[in-house]
Amino acid sequence: MSKAEPTPRSAFRFAHRLRVRWSEVDPQGIVFNPNYFVYADVGFTEYMRAAGLAYPQDLHAAGSDLFSVAAAAQFRDSARYDDELAVAVRAAEIGRTSLRFEMYVYRDDALLVAIELTYVNAGRESRRAEPVPPALIERIVAFEQTAPARR
Repeated sequence: MSKAEPTPRSAFRFAHRLRVRWSEVDPQGIVFNPNYFVYADVGFTEYMRAAGLAYPQDLHAAGSDLFSVAAAAQFRDSARYDDELAVAVRAAEIGRTSLRFEMYVYRDDALLVAIELTYVNAGRESRRAEPVPPALIERIVAFEQTAPARR
C-alpha cells in the first residue's frame, strides 16, 4: 500500500456491517489478522450485490471470472470479540484487465485495518487475463460516489 494517508471514509459509498465471532479471535483476545481478509472478501461480495451485480454469476455469464493477484493490509488497531465492525468498500482503480479495491475495517469511526485487493479479470476457461467486461465497469462507475481512477 503506497499511500501515507488513508482514503477518507466519506469516499466510501458502501459499508457492510458484521460482528466479530468468538472463533475469529486469537489467544490475545483480538481478531486473528488473516480474518481481516475474510472480512474484506465478505465486504466485496456484498459490495457487488449492492451495485446490482450477482457475483460471481454475472461474470460467469460473460465468460469471465476474477482472481485475486495482490493483497495488502495496514493494521492500525485491533477488533475484539463481539465488536460491531463496518467493512467499507470502494473501487479505487479500474485498469484494462484489473480492478483494485480498498476495503477499510472500522469500529465506530476508528479505522482498524486498511486493505487493498487487486483482482485480474480472466476468461473462465483460459484463466488468462482479459479486458474487464464493459457491463461490470459501467455498473461499478454508476454505483460509486467517488469515481475510480482509470488506467
